[in-house]
Amino acid sequence: MTISSHAAKAKARGLQQWVMHQISDLTGIPCGKDEMIASREMGQSGTDVRLIGEAKRMFPFSVECKRQENWSIPAWIKQAKSNQEPGTEWLLFCRRNNEEAVVVMDAEAFFHLLRMYKRNTEVTLQHFGITPEKEEIIYTRGRAK
Repeated sequence: MTISSHAAKAKARGLQQWVMHQISDLTGIPCGKDEMIASREMGQSGTDVRLIGEAKRMFPFSVECKRQENWSIPAWIKQAKSNQEPGTEWLLFCRRNNEEAVVVMDAEAFFHLLRMYKRNTEVTLQHFGITPEKEEIIYTRGRAK
């Protein structure tokens, strides 16, 4: 079934708005058209979620969002890097229909972020939504037989 261009843009806009609201919830900074956190209009150049001032300081990422069934990760990473603003890391949110969104980011930036987080708290798999039951399954799969 082919989706119309209008419907595809609406879905993409929905992902951008979801990310915008997540950043707002995380930072405590309001989001919306005339706020420090805003979803960029479709077709405009630059990051998909505009962050200015305190919002950019608290969430130092240049956000690219892709809501498509066929994924072109290398091309999207290239686009995210080309839109990367100074003093930020690029961050790519991807989502297909009926699936949860995933994040793609530079590996060095990921480990830097994890080290910063670990300095402030004891990191366990439960921080990432992995329950003790799932943890046992993960460890069982990884063991040599």
